[in-house]
Amino acid sequence: QAQLVQSGGGLVQPGGSLRLSCKTAGFTTPYVVVGWYRQSPGKGREGVSAISLNDDTTVYADSVKGRFTNSRDGATNTVYLQMNGLKPEDAGVYYCAALKGVTTVQDMGVMRAPYNYWGQGTQVTVSA
Repeated sequence: QAQLVQSGGGLVQPGGSLRLSCKTAGFTTPYVVVGWYRQSPGKGREGVSAISLNDDTTVYADSVKGRFTNSRDGATNTVYLQMNGLKPEDAGVYYCAALKGVTTVQDMGVMRAPYNYWGQGTQVTVSA
């Protein structure tokens, strides 16, 4: 059974860095997109970034471009979200999610697709 297991997150000061991990397992197709979402009180769920596990294409929300990097390690089936220059508005619960049957990502529209598999979420707090 396909599943996603997250790790990372925590408390960091503004301007600091964190790395989130999302280990995938049980996917029998290479055509998988892993998306990162965050949810904070009063803001709802926001798509942050997505990566195609087939061709490593990535997309980012304008709010995180240049600060966040979405990457993967094929050997360990792990997707990483490296977050640098963190701001208080980046705080929230971060989720990774997987979407099967998509070969590449071209724009943030992929974040509106019906992701079927979700990680357990991890808290990111940005505060002095």
